Amino acid sequence: MAKIRLDNMGHSYTDTLSENDYALKPLSMEWRDGGAYALLGPSGCGKTTMLNIISGLVTPSHGTVWFGERDVTGVPAARRNIAHVFQFPVVYQSMTVFENLAFPLVCRKWPSARIRGRVGEIAELLELGGKLRAGVRGLTADEKQLISLGRGLVRHDVSAVLLDEPLTVIDPQRRLHLRRKLKEIHGRFDLTMVYVTHDQNEAMTFADEVVMMNQGRVVQVGTPADLFEAPLTRFVGYFIGTPAMNFLAAEARDGEVRFDGIIVAGGNAGHVPSGPVTIGIRPEYVEFTNSPGRNVLSATVVDILDFGSVRVVDLVVAGRKVKAKLQRERAVPSGDVLIRLPADKIRLYIGDHLVTAGCG
Repeated sequence: MAKIRLDNMGHSYTDTLSENDYALKPLSMEWRDGGAYALLGPSGCGKTTMLNIISGLVTPSHGTVWFGERDVTGVPAARRNIAHVFQFPVVYQSMTVFENLAFPLVCRKWPSARIRGRVGEIAELLELGGKLRAGVRGLTADEKQLISLGRGLVRHDVSAVLLDEPLTVIDPQRRLHLRRKLKEIHGRFDLTMVYVTHDQNEAMTFADEVVMMNQGRVVQVGTPADLFEAPLTRFVGYFIGTPAMNFLAAEARDGEVRFDGIIVAGGNAGHVPSGPVTIGIRPEYVEFTNSPGRNVLSATVVDILDFGSVRVVDLVVAGRKVKAKLQRERAVPSGDVLIRLPADKIRLYIGDHLVTAGCG
């Protein structure tokens, strides 16, 4: 296990190092020993490049990689003591489940009895104990992925477990179970785990901290609650949440923010310079009300989408689209309605960036 530190690290797949040539723009960050992290973002944002640099499969064009106090930038992957689980399961087809799990220990010349004990322990944890004698050809994709993970877990010298979209080929009904299993493994072994995904649900349910990426940059690092409640950019507000955050063009003037002539933000909004500003509010926080007043807007219900446990209401407010998300037991009005935007849930953005969180 190790603390991982990236020091002014970046990478370009071309010979030139101009700003636009970096697949991963230079960054510095540190991940604590034993932490669970997710690299989240759309395809091509640099997630896998970062993971491959950490594992040693790619040497960065710029900067250094540290495991604890050791500079491993030039150390080959085989000598970094990393368990790397790829998108598609990597198993030895000619071996049994036991032989697959035991292979790293055989290579390290462990005694047979010790190998059997360690493989048995890991197999039970991964729910593979009853299949140790079976060949791998007939196993399901999720069972093969568990074997890939298990080959890393059997070793005691693993610095970190790196997972590159490990659930992509897994049946949707099994993904939740495997995410829970990964959390269980992390809690039991206190391993540093880094999980790459484009799926916000996977990232938010797995990680203690989420590293949000876009266009080769890290745009926000924080807990799942941080990213949901206070997105630092409109991109994060759009990417995190289902449905995404609502954004409404408004105007700041004299310490207040008005939308369609209605004051929707005061207090902390006094720190926002006069001019155009964008209101951000999560659909979960849009409220229906019967009383006009501050933070209350006229709206029209145009559609209701039923997702079983929740309903998403499509609204039009002063010609702009707004979504509200309600628990199923809440009544859903129709036609012309009033909606309230709670001041403490409003986020204000100038351009793409957050300027105020909470405007009571």
